[in-house]
Amino acid sequence: MALRPMMQADRASAALGMVVERDEPGLAVVAMPVREDMTNGFAITHGGLVFALADTAFAIACNEDERITVAAGADITFLKSTRAGQVLTATAVRRAVRGRTGIYDVSVTDETGDAVAEFRGRSLTTDRNA
Repeated sequence: MALRPMMQADRASAALGMVVERDEPGLAVVAMPVREDMTNGFAITHGGLVFALADTAFAIACNEDERITVAAGADITFLKSTRAGQVLTATAVRRAVRGRTGIYDVSVTDETGDAVAEFRGRSLTTDRNA
């Protein structure tokens, strides 16, 4: 799959090894292998990196056209810890868009399909074009 310009320029997601598996208006799937350097002092995946994965899927799902859409806020609930060697997948789905604001839900699962985290993002479409 050819990456759109927004993701071609996303150095953070690339550095974390994220792979875009689906990119459709209002829907995105992004996978990330968990490396040893992504774990915290308890040898589990750092929560900030789980958030980063969910945020990347959210960003792809909410940038549906040439207008730049950014996060207005987001919340995450961690459900299960993971470790190095596992692969996490974030699936973002549009729930509602009204005017310039939107709500998107992102489910993060491990390689067995177990729920790792649930993320809700709130988007704001700007007046700028990509």
